[in-house]
Amino acid sequence: MSFSTNGIRALTPGYFALVMATGIVSIAAENSGCHIIAHGLLWLNVGQYLLLGGLTLARWRYSPREFRSDLSDHQRGPGFFTLVAGTGVLAEQLILLQQAWRIALGLWGLALLLWATLTYTIFTALTVKTNKPPLDRSLSGNWLLAVVATQAIAVLTAQLASRFGAEPPLVLNFLALTLWLSGGMGYGLLITLIFYRCLFFKFSPTDFSPHYWINMGAAAISTLAGSALIESAAASEPLGPLLPFLKGMTLLFWACGTWWLPLLALLAVWRYGYHRSPLTYDPAGWSVVFPLGMYATCTFGIARTLRLDFLLPAAHAVVYLALTVWALTFSGMLHRLVKSKS
Repeated sequence: MSFSTNGIRALTPGYFALVMATGIVSIAAENSGCHIIAHGLLWLNVGQYLLLGGLTLARWRYSPREFRSDLSDHQRGPGFFTLVAGTGVLAEQLILLQQAWRIALGLWGLALLLWATLTYTIFTALTVKTNKPPLDRSLSGNWLLAVVATQAIAVLTAQLASRFGAEPPLVLNFLALTLWLSGGMGYGLLITLIFYRCLFFKFSPTDFSPHYWINMGAAAISTLAGSALIESAAASEPLGPLLPFLKGMTLLFWACGTWWLPLLALLAVWRYGYHRSPLTYDPAGWSVVFPLGMYATCTFGIARTLRLDFLLPAAHAVVYLALTVWALTFSGMLHRLVKSKS
């Protein structure tokens, strides 16, 4: 990330993964009792969000050609969904740590607008595009950012509904449910294609990019959204009959995320240990931090809503892993910034 004209022009659309990662690690730390760390990361994240928002607007204003080109690019286009997810996660941080409901409501409206605009702009552009790359050159876990964005709004919507106490507005719960289901549909479609790409096309160590960790992160945030809906539906008579379905699907998403975790760890050892690929900072590295933080957070959520307290030690352990990976990635980013200035 550079603040020069060339740096702004080359800014990757997925850099808001920094906000996503910092926000969810902060939330996970708060759930684990690390209150000072959680609050420190909140204020850092507010600054990061404002900075990246300003850089993104500058790129849209001064580099419109590159900006439009990225929207219709099969590899870079899905990165724009980090704007939506980052906005949603920051709003969740503000609710949990500051009870800033009004600011969160404004961010919710912004996230909905960004989600609708980006979803139908990007998917329409990619559908009507004449020249399309082959599947093995265009598809990765990066595409699941569309699912993460959808579920981030579902979580935030369910949390806003809980603000109304014993009688949450049905329209908010229904919107959260609809987003959760559509996100689940997207996960089912995309993860099938991604798994097919991994198993039946050549897969070199360099092909295993950090974006593949979103395979687990998308399932984890779907779990968190399901847990939020379970809590919200329990107080909503019209949605009460759906509780068995919500609980079953939420557990399914958690199981999917848990299944991916060991496989992703093995592939990381295969790339960086067996093949000795260098460990250098890449903005895509935040796509590793976010899933770890989200897995810890969703495990706290499912343990609470389904009364599975035996999962809590695992959640606490992953929190410390996520904090460690966040610190290493953040240090790498600072080193890259200092090096680019020298």
